[in-house]
Amino acid sequence: MAKRPVTFDAEALRSFVTGIELGSFVLAADRLGRSTSAVSAQLKKLEQQAGTELVQKAGRHLILTAQGEVMLSYARRILSLNDEASAALSASTLSGSIHLGMQEDFGEALLPSILGTFTRAHPQVQLSASITRNQQLLDGIRHNEFDLAVCWQADDVPLFPTSRALGRIPLRWIGPKNFSLAHYLETGEPLPLLVFEAPCLMRSAATAALDKAGIPWRIAFTSRSLGGIWAALSAGLGITLRTDFGRPAALKVLEDLPAPGEIGITLHQSQMQPGEPARYLTDAITGFFATGQ
Repeated sequence: MAKRPVTFDAEALRSFVTGIELGSFVLAADRLGRSTSAVSAQLKKLEQQAGTELVQKAGRHLILTAQGEVMLSYARRILSLNDEASAALSASTLSGSIHLGMQEDFGEALLPSILGTFTRAHPQVQLSASITRNQQLLDGIRHNEFDLAVCWQADDVPLFPTSRALGRIPLRWIGPKNFSLAHYLETGEPLPLLVFEAPCLMRSAATAALDKAGIPWRIAFTSRSLGGIWAALSAGLGITLRTDFGRPAALKVLEDLPAPGEIGITLHQSQMQPGEPARYLTDAITGFFATGQ
C-alpha cells in the first residue's frame, strides 16, 4: 500500500512563513494574535510533519536549513492558494466600497498582486485606489478620506491607535549601472542626490547617513514623483536612496556607501468603523507583506 502524503497544517505553515519573513517568531506571534509559545508549538508541529528541522540557531538568530528553504517556497504557494480560495468562496456575500491610499513605491507590487485579485474575488465591492505622498496619506487617514493607507513609517512618528506595523525593510543606495561612485569617494566631489521634494523620509535618511560619514553631497534633482526619480537615475544624473520596491532592473544597488538603515511599513486605518471590505483587504495586504509575495 502506497504511503499517504502528509497534509501540512495551514496555520503552522502561516506561523512558519510569517516568522521567517519578519525575522522573529516573537514578532510573528504578535502579528498573528497568538502567544509566542503557541507559534513555537506550531513550528515544532510543522517540523514533525516534515520529518526534518526547518530552522536552526545561528547565534541569537534562527536561520533556515536547506530543507527549510524548500519548505518556505512551497508554504508561500500553499498559503497563497488557500487565501485565494477563501476569498473566492466569500465573494458572493461581500459588498460595499473602500478607498485605499498608498505610496507610489508600492503601486507596482500591490496593484496587480493584491488589488487585482481582490476585485476579481469580490466583484460587488467598489474599490478605488490613490497613489500619493506619505504626508497626504496620513492627512487623508486623519480626515477619514481613506479607509486604508499603506505608508512608510518614520521611527519618531507614533502609530495611530488603529494602525498596524507591516514590517521593516532595508534602504538601498541606487544608481545607474555605469555610475562611477569611486570617482566621488576619491576626489571628495559632492555626491549628486536625486530626491523627492522635502519633506521626505528617505531624503532625510540619505543626507543624515552621508553627513554622519563625512561624505559631501548636493541635491542634483528634485521630483514630485517616483517615476521622475527613476527617469533621472536612468539618465545618469546621480544616485538616490529608496527600497527595492519598484526598482527598475536597469539600476543597481551601490554597496560602498554608509549603511542607511531600514524603514518601517505601516497600514493605517480610518478612525471610522471599517466595513467588511476593509477587513478583507487588510488581511490581504497584511498577508502580502508577511509572506513577501
